[in-house]
Amino acid sequence: MTKICIFGAGAIGGYVAACLKKTNAEISLIARGPHKKAIEEKGLTFIKNGKSENFKFNVTDDPKTLDVQDYIFISVKAHSISNIVDNLSPIISDQTSIISAVNGLPWWYFYKSNTGTNLDDKYIESVDPNGKIWNTFKPERAIGCVVYPACEITEPGVIKHNEGERFSLGEPDGTKSARLKKIADLLIAGGLKVPQKKNLRDEIWIKLWGNCSFNPVSALTNKTLDEIGKDKELIDLVRKLMEECQMVGEKIGVKFNVSIDNRIKGATSVVGHKPSTTQDLNAGKPLEIDPIIGSIIEIANKLKVETPNLKKINSDLKLKAENMGLYQRSKLIDDLTN
Repeated sequence: MTKICIFGAGAIGGYVAACLKKTNAEISLIARGPHKKAIEEKGLTFIKNGKSENFKFNVTDDPKTLDVQDYIFISVKAHSISNIVDNLSPIISDQTSIISAVNGLPWWYFYKSNTGTNLDDKYIESVDPNGKIWNTFKPERAIGCVVYPACEITEPGVIKHNEGERFSLGEPDGTKSARLKKIADLLIAGGLKVPQKKNLRDEIWIKLWGNCSFNPVSALTNKTLDEIGKDKELIDLVRKLMEECQMVGEKIGVKFNVSIDNRIKGATSVVGHKPSTTQDLNAGKPLEIDPIIGSIIEIANKLKVETPNLKKINSDLKLKAENMGLYQRSKLIDDLTN
């Protein structure tokens, strides 16, 4: 039986867990606090299209209580991964695959990449300070993932699905491996849409396009996506941020198969939604700034691409988050992203 662990059974992790519970895989959750307690006592309740289902799980806050896993889904904020790698070591073997369902550039991004730059097969400092994730997890264990669904925890132990069913997966080297097919088939059997991409990196940047622009603009103004779309000054800023992001991506071979206008139109057509960065800020949760903005600036600096607007908004958002106690400044990352 395939053993799968979900580290971080929050909104997205809980959605993945609920879907996989419908298969013959053995699913374990790593959670903490009131959410863990509620799942232990009452099970995980998942609400989609007005229908409520309840699932019982083996849930723990200590990975050492679990067997070695075949797959580990990491569904915590990208900036938190380096803090959990040592905890996960007891349940990882040479056969374990690690799927990071996070925003921004993933820690494995340049593994087996072919950008023709000196970034190939090197870690990104602003995502993975001192290469702790790269050196502990090992990039050969990574399977790439781009997350599209929007879900929320309405109360401890209860997750509501709002929209989206797609989790794009891909090997870093673009191959269609047996391990990729196996986990994709299980997720599909659980009801998800799981395209297996030959070049997942393009898709990572298309999503990053929105994250590095709409997220900080919304967080600094507390406006929804459609409100930003109605403000000429803000939408002009979004466009400049996206243009700089595209320049950096294209420098390392990324193909943007959507126009900036269409990407903006798609985002601003969503009514009443504030991106995850704004939600975290309003909820007093630490912000994931470096993986979605700092990583682009770090690459730009190394490749001598000018990104003045990204640098300005990165600095503004860091300052606001730092003043609220929601961001811990790192001199190492500051030096790479200024």
